[in-house]
Amino acid sequence: MPAQSEAVLVGLLLAGDQPAWLLVAVASLGNTLGAMVNWWLGRQVERFRDRRWFPVKPEALARASGWYRRWGHWSLWLSWAPFIGDPLTLVAGVLNEPLWRFVLVVGLAKTCRYAVLAAITLGLM
Repeated sequence: MPAQSEAVLVGLLLAGDQPAWLLVAVASLGNTLGAMVNWWLGRQVERFRDRRWFPVKPEALARASGWYRRWGHWSLWLSWAPFIGDPLTLVAGVLNEPLWRFVLVVGLAKTCRYAVLAAITLGLM
């Protein structure tokens, strides 16, 4: 389900029991680690593509591959977006995106998403 981590983050921010920066950092780290699993699955795509549990449908993988081939690693700035983010992170692995650049771009994109969400929730925006 999309937006689960966002709902949890908003709830924790509203509870006010933890510093906002810590909540944003933990959410960003967890989401980035999840994207790294997708990147790894992309590297292993030929072994796992036909498994029932594989996280991306063939049509979504084809669409994300076309997007990624056109825009390259810049498309990873959309890794935060529901429905397209997971296929993009998987395709980055399929197309051998270097892990260091993947982590850098995806980590920044996801951190920006949570920081903006926190700012809106706390009335800073």
